[in-house]
Amino acid sequence: MDFLSSHPREHGAPAEDDVEAQGASHSNGANYPTDQHHGGQAVEPNGLDGEPSGEPTGDKGSDHIKFGDYRLDVPAKSSDLNEYEALDRYITTFDAERRASLASGTGKKRKQPKWWQFWKSRDGELGDATPASEVGKPPDSWLETDIRHGLTAAQVEERRRRFGWNELMAEKENIFAKILSYFQGPILYVMEIAALLAVGLGDWIDFGVIIGILCLNAFVGFYQEKQAADVVASLKGDIAMKAQVIRNGKEEQILARELVPGDIIIIQEGQTVPGDSQLICDFSRPHDFDQFKELRNEDKFGDEEETKNGKNGKNGSPNANDEKAEDDFDDESVHYGEPLVACDQSAITGESLAVDKYMGDTLYYTTGCKRGKAFAIMITSAKYSFVGRTASLVQGAKDQGHFKAVMDSIGTSLLVLVMFWVLVVWIGGFFHHLRIAEPNVQNLLHYTLVLLIIGVPVGLPVVTTTTLAVGAAYLAKQKAIVQKLTAIESLAGVNVLCSDKTGTLTANKLSIREPFVAEGQDVNWMMAVAALASSHNIASLDPIDKVTITTLKRYPKAREILRQGWTTDKFTPFDPVSKRITTECHLGDDRYICAKGAPRAIVNLADVSEEVRTMYNQKAREFALRGFRSLGVAYKKNNEPWVLLGLLSMFDPPREDTAQTIIEASHLGVPVKMLTGDAIAIAKETCKMLGLGTKVYNSERLIHSGLTGTVQHDLVQRADGFAEVFPEHKYQVVEMLQQRGSLTAMTGDGVNDAPSLKKADCGIAVEGSSEAAQAAADIVFLAPGLSTIILSIKTARQIFQRMKAYVQYRIALCLHLEIYLTTSMVIINETIRPDLIVFIALFADLATVAVAYDNAHVEPRPVEWQLKKIWVISVILGSLLAAGTWIIRGTMFLANGGVVQRFGSIQEVLFLEVALTENWLIFVTRGGRTWPSWQLVGAILGVDALATIFCLFGWLSGSGGGVMQTTPPTSFHDSHNGWTDIVTVVVVWAYSIGVLIFIAIVYLALNSFSWINNLGRKDRNKKDTQIENIIGHLNKLAVEHEPDPKTGRDKYFIVEKTAADEEDI
Repeated sequence: MDFLSSHPREHGAPAEDDVEAQGASHSNGANYPTDQHHGGQAVEPNGLDGEPSGEPTGDKGSDHIKFGDYRLDVPAKSSDLNEYEALDRYITTFDAERRASLASGTGKKRKQPKWWQFWKSRDGELGDATPASEVGKPPDSWLETDIRHGLTAAQVEERRRRFGWNELMAEKENIFAKILSYFQGPILYVMEIAALLAVGLGDWIDFGVIIGILCLNAFVGFYQEKQAADVVASLKGDIAMKAQVIRNGKEEQILARELVPGDIIIIQEGQTVPGDSQLICDFSRPHDFDQFKELRNEDKFGDEEETKNGKNGKNGSPNANDEKAEDDFDDESVHYGEPLVACDQSAITGESLAVDKYMGDTLYYTTGCKRGKAFAIMITSAKYSFVGRTASLVQGAKDQGHFKAVMDSIGTSLLVLVMFWVLVVWIGGFFHHLRIAEPNVQNLLHYTLVLLIIGVPVGLPVVTTTTLAVGAAYLAKQKAIVQKLTAIESLAGVNVLCSDKTGTLTANKLSIREPFVAEGQDVNWMMAVAALASSHNIASLDPIDKVTITTLKRYPKAREILRQGWTTDKFTPFDPVSKRITTECHLGDDRYICAKGAPRAIVNLADVSEEVRTMYNQKAREFALRGFRSLGVAYKKNNEPWVLLGLLSMFDPPREDTAQTIIEASHLGVPVKMLTGDAIAIAKETCKMLGLGTKVYNSERLIHSGLTGTVQHDLVQRADGFAEVFPEHKYQVVEMLQQRGSLTAMTGDGVNDAPSLKKADCGIAVEGSSEAAQAAADIVFLAPGLSTIILSIKTARQIFQRMKAYVQYRIALCLHLEIYLTTSMVIINETIRPDLIVFIALFADLATVAVAYDNAHVEPRPVEWQLKKIWVISVILGSLLAAGTWIIRGTMFLANGGVVQRFGSIQEVLFLEVALTENWLIFVTRGGRTWPSWQLVGAILGVDALATIFCLFGWLSGSGGGVMQTTPPTSFHDSHNGWTDIVTVVVVWAYSIGVLIFIAIVYLALNSFSWINNLGRKDRNKKDTQIENIIGHLNKLAVEHEPDPKTGRDKYFIVEKTAADEEDI
């Protein structure tokens, strides 16, 4: 077909070289890209930036504004070009220039009060702001902003003083309250009781040291968390939600938090709605603003809040139609005009399909726009939005998940043990006829004080939390932004990774190969039709539409066709039912329908012979076997039949490191399952290239087929990949894997992926993802590729290993002194002096401050807490430590003084032995696969040196060397001043090393038993056939309703869904 000869260039259309010259000096994306839903419109220059443009160009009586034929001499920006001129300029300048930077001022940081100025409120959030007459509802005059001019800077400041920043404040804390939180919790309360007990007993040294321990933990926790949070926050600015707004007569891009009620914002596909707002008009039809104002003044839009709450409207009187009101709050009874945008409200309503929104409808904060582009006006700030009011109901609840449950379980168990040991000591004390508070330290209250100090790990909450915080900062440096700390634990335990193909497994460098052109058709006309049947919103192009449009650089004649003066009347984006994109447009007096989509869907449009149909299917298979994705292209002119033009072949090559990374992931016990929208043959070929295996299933047939629930679960679990995947399939795949006990990570990038990202144990928003996906994800990646995700999994396992080693170490330390001191008190009526005990507790915390910075190995399989294993090993290690302390103390009853040869102080010798063996135990529990970090070694050696000085000079050993009256009496002669000979110190060091070596051997032996290694592990492959089959049957049912012609009421039926087509492609 020679389209060029049949449609000469219209008068006034710019020539190719003119458009390229016009576009060479301007950037692509900073200003209005023209939307195509109702065609472009010719607005007089300065229509939005200066004076009102008046009537739009085109037929005044027409419902749709058409492009004018005039030509702008020197377009200053994209909004001055019509739809196809802007599209042509985008093709020319693609990859030639960087996108223009944000408007000046968006990068400025607001001045924050210093961290210690907790009495100061944050900038813009005045505590004494005058409350609105109705909470969250601005005055009506604020909502009368003109869409051409927007708000001024002075208006913005005034409104911000009243409504604050447009963000949810649930997570913000007063600094002083934050510091106080480090002194709260069951474990810390025990230490605070011990401090009060020390005051009552007059032990001021003990009191001072206990307070010092509490303050040290609070300072370390606060400082490390703040440092880590600063690192994460510095990168979070890269993923902060942004918004397009009209201010001072110009379009600007600002941070969404800077919006105020009355701001005119631009909502377009791919973006997150930055605040509760009311739709005004289509972006391409700004003159409809007058109609919007007229309807609003007549109160035609009503009060949506009252509607959805079942109220009677503003007049207060009931009406007969109330019982027919829809329960779903996004459906109004009256709509004005055509749908302007469609929003994904699944996070609010659970509805998986996009909801059409009309003039005057409300858009809700954090929902995603799936199609369309329109003006809207902010009606309140985030705090008073629908989502904000819901969030305020649970503002006090903190999502700490499984991590907090584990810490609470350990803390509670240790508290119960302390109470048990105290009870045993009091019973033994009565047997020894001890008094409650005197004499000296051999009394029941002092024994209780000692057990309270050593029985609970004060540093446990702080060290584990700061280890997570430091790990989050390290992940941030690897371009992985952790949205909540508990996500690290989830990522470390993931045993299945469901990954998108495009951009993660592949290089996201989609290219069009040589197309297949039908006999008698022209390739240039085919490429022009493919471009017509694409989204023309150049600010947020789909990858397929982008490559279709930019490929026109290779087809200059196709670009000439687009310059003939086309006007788009209606654009219908891709949907999973029709599996195609269609554009209704006209050129002169001829009307065209252009379509692009799945080969079978396009072939079914045309009335062709079976031979032609078979040829197209065969050609699509040939492309698929080469790993190419094929798209059919067709058009219909006026009332003529559909004409098939051919097939486009597209290829996205695998990333260079993907195959090796998949192998590495399998070695880590994390199989990768590929999810792609491609046909099954293409998906299998891609899996072969990546070394994933060929068990690839059509997701629609698998999930909606006649298979039983158990068979479905088995196939999902064994699958290497899923083809023809839509967002709802992702959700169901995750759900089935979780029902089998798997911890699943899911990657996503689009608005539609938000539900599955929320559902997954660890939702991952990949590089370049939409704001809606980022908001739903646990972790946001700023770097592309699967290797980044696998590296983060390894890092998360290292962080988890540090926490697990510390927890095991700290429980063993508590049990060590509880067992030894309780038995010592009961058997020989002796204890280590409280003054020395508090320093043992202090040294244990000082030595492990550096645990967060220690080197750690990567477990070869997904990790979990395994509390049963932790307790078993900790009890054994604590018992061995207690036995080691008993040996050195027991030999002192021998005539020759046993290990220490009768010279020194019993108190100081026991103090040094306990301090050394306990400090070194961390080297055992951390494992020997990596060398300890210099920070950890330095901290422990520093504490050991201090403990040695205590022993040498008899510090705090008590009067007369701290001799206690034991039963039976000891023949050991203490030094009168508590000093210990250097030879004795060396012997204690050597003995402690021997104890540590013995414990290390036992620890290695214990970990060599498979039953201990698997103790406490959850079943990741559990199967409940009966439940799975019931769920499978329920998933095949649907509810249908129809009006009863007799009564007029709705009738509801439960029906079985239609089984999916069994064909492969």
